Amino acid sequence: MNYLHISINVIVMAAIYTKYSLPNNTLSFITKAYKNTIFFGPNHIVRNIFNQKTNNEAFDIIVVGGGMVGTTLACALANNKCLQSKKILLLEAGNKQKYVSNDQYSNRVVALNKYSKLLLSNIGAWKHIQSHRFTPIVKMQIWDAYSDAMLTFNDDYLSQALAYIVENDLLLHAVHTQLSKKKSVTIINNAKVEHINLSNNIGIDSNILLKSGENFKAKLLIGADGQMSKVRDAMGVKYVDWDYDQMGIVATVKLCETIENVAWQRFLPNGTIALLPLTNSLCSLVWCITTEEAKRLLQISEEEFIDNLNDAFLKVYPKDELVKCGMQAFKKLFENFQLPSAVSRQLQPSIAGIVDGSRAAFPLGFGHALHYVQPGVALVGDAAHRVNPLAGQGVNLGFGDVTVLVEVLAKAVNNGALIGDTTYLHNYESIRLKYNIPTMLTIDALHRLYKTTASPIILARSLGLQLTNIVKPLKNFLIKHAAGTENI
Repeated sequence: MNYLHISINVIVMAAIYTKYSLPNNTLSFITKAYKNTIFFGPNHIVRNIFNQKTNNEAFDIIVVGGGMVGTTLACALANNKCLQSKKILLLEAGNKQKYVSNDQYSNRVVALNKYSKLLLSNIGAWKHIQSHRFTPIVKMQIWDAYSDAMLTFNDDYLSQALAYIVENDLLLHAVHTQLSKKKSVTIINNAKVEHINLSNNIGIDSNILLKSGENFKAKLLIGADGQMSKVRDAMGVKYVDWDYDQMGIVATVKLCETIENVAWQRFLPNGTIALLPLTNSLCSLVWCITTEEAKRLLQISEEEFIDNLNDAFLKVYPKDELVKCGMQAFKKLFENFQLPSAVSRQLQPSIAGIVDGSRAAFPLGFGHALHYVQPGVALVGDAAHRVNPLAGQGVNLGFGDVTVLVEVLAKAVNNGALIGDTTYLHNYESIRLKYNIPTMLTIDALHRLYKTTASPIILARSLGLQLTNIVKPLKNFLIKHAAGTENI
């Protein structure tokens, strides 16, 4: 604060306290030069950041974050019959991306479950994906590097697809195609958030100021702005997070043999490695490994990288005697009860090469906001939760948030309640916490369980994996949970 500010503040307050009027030219000078400053006492000056421009446009809903979850949410809100009249603003920090269709696959893909696909179908986006390209996973094989334990899903090929592999940029393009038809939605790109002022009271709008100087207000503010969420920071909710000291290496790899919509995943001593089918000769690689090793793998030549990759799938690790005896006893026990104990393993294809420029990596970690809502504000997607990609549930959890939040808001409007009513927002939070927390903790537990090389732990997890594979009701429960059945 400079002395000129203090002097002007004293002049104004003296005029108020002594009931004297300032000359018009003095007031005019103060108004023009210090129109963004609030004077309210000789020792306090506050800059009124929300009146720097006059375009304080009002919206019913503002969605901060234009990634896959945020954009899908905006489209789903506008698509809902009870909410289609609501004025919606979507703020995206990045530039507007133009999708260019080409033969080369993107190295960033998602594995959509049944209900994520249904959400995209309901908003009209899936037809655009379907007309371009996607790959259903009809079978999946998971195995432990330290034992012969194996889990297969849909090994008879009779059930519907387990998941659908879609490129991130294609999914976003499909949703944007539908969103462009929604007149109730305004999209602003390069929207960098400067400040957020939450009302914390039902019926009073929240304000958001952009670095461009534009400011907006809304009855409901939704944070879909990722793991470094500014909306979550403005809420002040506690965020529990930790770093795994791992990175996920992604790449598009070329296969030596052809495949038919099968996904493979192997648990290694230092992480997991998975191949997700794109075509009969291409797969998307997701290799979770220590940060130090990941950095090394990003620097080596393509030939050396392929050798390391094939070794990760094919290397035979020494079997501990305790693990061998335990697995044999387990097999004999089930044979005595005339239950199947053996699993026929389908060998994964060898890697022949990688697509140029597709090798990349991103850090892995865990994060969870203890609360998703406050009066007039809600969190979705990575702004609320962040998980390890080993189960492929990250974006599915976010789309589950979208599905439930839209349903809850539609119910609020249909019942005549305010759109930011905490009763309904807490209902959304309760539903999602009951699903998200068990899912996230299970994924985190698996990550920790497969990091250890202690023989008793290896035996316990191997028996658990084998038991899950044999007991069909348990396996079916896992499939239904991963498919998002409990989302709705």
